[in-house]
Amino acid sequence: MFIETARTNELTRHQMSDSDRHLTARVLDVRALSRPDRARMFQIYQAHYDGTSRERFEEDLAAKDMALTVHSTDGAIQGFTTLLVLEAEFADAPIRAIYSGDTIIDRAYWGSQVLAFTWIRLAGAIKAEEPAVPLYWFLIVKGHRTFRYLSAFSRAFYPHWTMETPAPQRALMDQLAEARFPGCYRSDLGVVHFPNSHGHLKPDLAEIVPAEAARADVAFFLARNPGYRHGDELVCLTELSADNLRPLARKQFLDGLGK
Repeated sequence: MFIETARTNELTRHQMSDSDRHLTARVLDVRALSRPDRARMFQIYQAHYDGTSRERFEEDLAAKDMALTVHSTDGAIQGFTTLLVLEAEFADAPIRAIYSGDTIIDRAYWGSQVLAFTWIRLAGAIKAEEPAVPLYWFLIVKGHRTFRYLSAFSRAFYPHWTMETPAPQRALMDQLAEARFPGCYRSDLGVVHFPNSHGHLKPDLAEIVPAEAARADVAFFLARNPGYRHGDELVCLTELSADNLRPLARKQFLDGLGK
């Protein structure tokens, strides 16, 4: 999930907002997070999601490599995302994938793109570690706002409302999802379904106004993931490469890549 409750502005039309100017970001190993950091992160998460607990939150955090946190001028955490870098073999060749975990930003800072821009620069830095190995963004999506970030970042991503997912990409999505969510991934639907929710948007945030529901991308998300209100998550994939990123995202990615 990625910035579930932020207003999803097109990155290509981004202008620096007041909330951007008052946020800074840092990336660190999850093991370096202090107890107050963890408590604040859970406080933000719990304010936006039901079906969760501190124990589940900590388990999810422990399974990640890195945390990206954004801070207000007083140093307080106002948003975060977590990620895990996966190494795998696909079609007899190595691939890498960034798996996104819990992501949220406090409502006072909705509209800021500091977290998103820092994340895509971090993706560039991860790509720079092994530039010859394909790098993918593998994410499970429980809200339409996150789904819209795929089109803001990428040119080609899957699933897409205008085309069928090509067989190689579908096979890779199946492989990653089955390995990560054994027994919970429905390959026929492309959805991860947990017997009990691992976290779902609070009712007011899950509500979709008619103008949004009429959008082709949102309508597609609702059709593919009708159980999103109860925590079902749509498996998505896009390649993180300069050629596949839209102009502003590409700029951030190349900055991280060191170009």
